[in-house]
Amino acid sequence: MNASLFLHILRARMRIVLATFFVTVLATVVVSLLLPKSYTASSSVVMNFKGVDPLTGLTLPGQLLPGYMATQIDIITSKNVALRVVDQLKLAQSPAVIEEFNKSTSGRGTVRDWLADLLLRKVEVSPSRESSVVDIVFKGSDPQFVATVANAFAEEYQRLSIQLKVDPLKKASIYFDEQLKTLRDSVETAQSRLSKYQQEHGIVSVDNRLDVETNRLNDLSAQLVAAQGQLMEANSRQRMASSDGAESPDVASNPLIQNLKINLGNAEAKLAEVGQRLDRNHPQYQSTKAEVDKLQRDLAKQLQLITQSVGNNAKILAQRAGSVQAAFDAQRTKILELNRARDEMGVLAKDVESAQRAFDSASQRFSQTKIESQSEQTDVVVLNPAVPPNEASSPRVALNIALACVLGLMLGVGFAVLAEMLDRRVRSDDDIAALDLPILGSIDWNPPKRRRPGLLRPVKPQKLSLN
Repeated sequence: MNASLFLHILRARMRIVLATFFVTVLATVVVSLLLPKSYTASSSVVMNFKGVDPLTGLTLPGQLLPGYMATQIDIITSKNVALRVVDQLKLAQSPAVIEEFNKSTSGRGTVRDWLADLLLRKVEVSPSRESSVVDIVFKGSDPQFVATVANAFAEEYQRLSIQLKVDPLKKASIYFDEQLKTLRDSVETAQSRLSKYQQEHGIVSVDNRLDVETNRLNDLSAQLVAAQGQLMEANSRQRMASSDGAESPDVASNPLIQNLKINLGNAEAKLAEVGQRLDRNHPQYQSTKAEVDKLQRDLAKQLQLITQSVGNNAKILAQRAGSVQAAFDAQRTKILELNRARDEMGVLAKDVESAQRAFDSASQRFSQTKIESQSEQTDVVVLNPAVPPNEASSPRVALNIALACVLGLMLGVGFAVLAEMLDRRVRSDDDIAALDLPILGSIDWNPPKRRRPGLLRPVKPQKLSLN
């Protein structure tokens, strides 16, 4: 079928096309006028997902997740929000609603759930592209009611978002409160152990006492070194004095020994002189010899006394060195004990510090969580509250008529083609040629134009062509 044949068919079946067109348009107008009017109200909310928490001053990173907007839409269209709207508007308390519920469900279920399901069927949530604005749209037959329900959905979503943020914080606040009691007991226990240890060991300040005792140990160490040096020297003098008293420097440097040696030498010289002149039995020789013997005995006695004195000095120095050594050992033991006490007290002090740090951290977190749990701040702000619409959103008579015109024209053309297919007629030369029959001629028929009154025009003759 070419375009020329199609136009011939439409011209021939014009009545079917026009009838179908007018019937479709008329039916659409009647149905549009008979359908109940429906109104649509929209409430816009802004989700401030890039805002800052006014309490903590922290950016809210969890809201930057890709699924944040979809999650909020699911919350808005959740049954929890719908039930809140039913309770806020007190819809379940209306006798007419209860009667309609009993008629529709035969009393099965609850009125609240039934109303919530009805509201969810008529509410739509549409997020704006590339923005954080969400439109909550509700449709119904009453303009005031649809605006009220749309605003109620926005308000209850605000309250639910606050509750979803505050409830976990309240539970966390209770948990931190319980932990604070345990941590406070831990701090008190650690501090009690530290105080008890200090009282038992009489420790006021370990570091200051350790410095004093260390200085004392250094003094004793110096005294011990000096006493040991003196003792070594005294032992050497004692050994020399015991082995060869004459060679001992203590003996040689003694003035009394020197005088006795001089007197003994003079007496021995005198005895030698007397012995040359007198016989041994002579009284003068005997007297001189007795004097020499006496000087020798005095010298030997003095040597013995000096040797004994050197030994006594060595013993005294040995005792002193022993006393200093004992004091040094006792002081070193005391310092070691102080070091051990400082280490033990340091461990106890670290326990106190660690328990105090944990308590302070938990206390700070508890204070912050408690403040946040009492906050009524929300990230959802109503941008444009819904207002009762002045015009119905459906049915749209003009749009329906325009669509009916297009549809009626398409149906008319379809019915015309269908009628042509059921009752095929010859419309052009091509139809005769398709039958393989000779064409004798064709008539170019143009209907004459209507003449105006009082005006005569020649009629155009018909053309006849013969082949």
